[in-house]
Amino acid sequence: MTMVHQAFPSTRASSSFDVQRIRSDFPIFEQRQAGKRLVYLDNAATSQKPAAVIDAVCRFYKEQNANIHRGVYELSDRATFEYDQAREKVQRFVNAAAPEEIVFVRGTTEAINLVAQSFARPRLRPGDEVILSVMEHHSNIVPWQLVCEATGSRLRVVPMTDDGELLLDEYVKLLNRRTSIVALVHVSNTLGSINPASEMVRLAHERGIPVLLDGAQAVPHMRVNVQDLGCDFYAFSAHKMFGPTGIGVLYGRAAHLEAMPPYQGGGDMILSVRFEKTRYAAPPAKFEAGTQHLAGAVGLGAAIDYLDTIDPAALADHEGELLARATKALSSVPGVRLIGTARRKTSVVSFVMDGVHAHDVGTILDREGICVRTGHHCTQPIMERLGVPATARASFSFYNTHEDVDALVRGLKRVRDVFGV
Repeated sequence: MTMVHQAFPSTRASSSFDVQRIRSDFPIFEQRQAGKRLVYLDNAATSQKPAAVIDAVCRFYKEQNANIHRGVYELSDRATFEYDQAREKVQRFVNAAAPEEIVFVRGTTEAINLVAQSFARPRLRPGDEVILSVMEHHSNIVPWQLVCEATGSRLRVVPMTDDGELLLDEYVKLLNRRTSIVALVHVSNTLGSINPASEMVRLAHERGIPVLLDGAQAVPHMRVNVQDLGCDFYAFSAHKMFGPTGIGVLYGRAAHLEAMPPYQGGGDMILSVRFEKTRYAAPPAKFEAGTQHLAGAVGLGAAIDYLDTIDPAALADHEGELLARATKALSSVPGVRLIGTARRKTSVVSFVMDGVHAHDVGTILDREGICVRTGHHCTQPIMERLGVPATARASFSFYNTHEDVDALVRGLKRVRDVFGV
C-alpha cells in the first residue's frame, strides 16, 4: 500500500482537536437518517454549514438587506461595508496582494469560465495549445473545449500513474512555444491526490506560460497562499469550505484582471454608459455585473472567520488520522479495491467493490444513515484511464470522527451480506 501523507504534517498532538465540540457547531448533525446517526461522507461534493455561517446569512437578510454601491442611505452603507469586508477576508485567507485581486463569482465553475472566455480566448490562435491534466473535473475541461473549438486551438493532457500521480516529466514535454495557458486541479476531487502545484507553476512560468489552478478541493483542507504558489489565477467555491452555495472566488493577478475585457455586461461594472461607448470600472467591479449574491459573500466571510478559530495543524492531524484509518480499514474489507493511492493525499477514499455496482453500494449505505458519493464524480476521463465505470467515494472533513469511519466499514460489510459477495 502506498504511504498516505497529510496535507499539513505537524508535531502537534491530535488530542488538541475536540471534534465533538466542532460537531456541536453544525446543526445538521442533530438529526438522524434512516433512524440512525447521520454519517456524512460527501464533503468533496459540498460541506455542511456551521451555525455561525447560517446565522450570518439570516442576520444579513433580517437586519442589513439592501443593494450595495448605489444607495445613499445607512442600510445600503451597512450592506456595502459587509460585502467589502468579505472581500478583504478572502484576500487575507488566500494571501492575495490586494482586495482588488478577488472577484466574486457563483463558484469555481464560473471562475474558470471567466478566465477561459475573458483571458484565454482573446489570446488563443489556431494551433495554440491549452494544457490540462487527466484528473480534471469537468468544470476544468468543458470551458477549455469551448474556447478551443472557437479559436482553432487544441487541448493537451498531462497523464498520471495508476496510483493517481501526475507525470511531471510528461508535463514538461508538453510545455512549448504553442502553449497559451495551463489549467490544473490543485487537489483531485476523485482521488484526493495533492498535485505539486508550485513546481508545475514554476515550470510553466520559466517558459512564460500563465497558470490557473482549480482549488475547489484544496481550500477546505489546507492553507492556500496564492503568492507562494505563484499562480496567475486561483478558483474556488464557498460551499465546499463551509460557506453558502452560489458564491465563489476567482483570484487573479492585478495586471491580468486590468487587461482582461469584461465577462458579462450590466449594472455596477461601469464608469459611464453612452450608446456610442461604455467605459468600464476597474477590477474587481468590472467582472461583477448586476446585483451579486450579497448574503452569500457575507456567509463566505463568516466561514472564513469560523475557520480562523480552528488550529490548522490540529485540523490537518485529525483529517490525516481519518484518512489513514479509512485507508487501512477499507483495504481489509474483502472485495474492496481502493482507487487512488497517491503518496500525498487529502481526505478522499474512492473504491470499488467486486460484484456490486457503485450505485448499489451507495443505496445500501444510505439505509444505514451513511452518505457517500457514487458515480464518475464529474471526472469521466479518470474513470476511463483507470478502467472503471464508477466508484464510491467517501470524503472526510474535520467534523467527521473515527466512529464515522467505523460505520462506513460496517456498512460495506452489510453491502456484502445483501449481495452475497
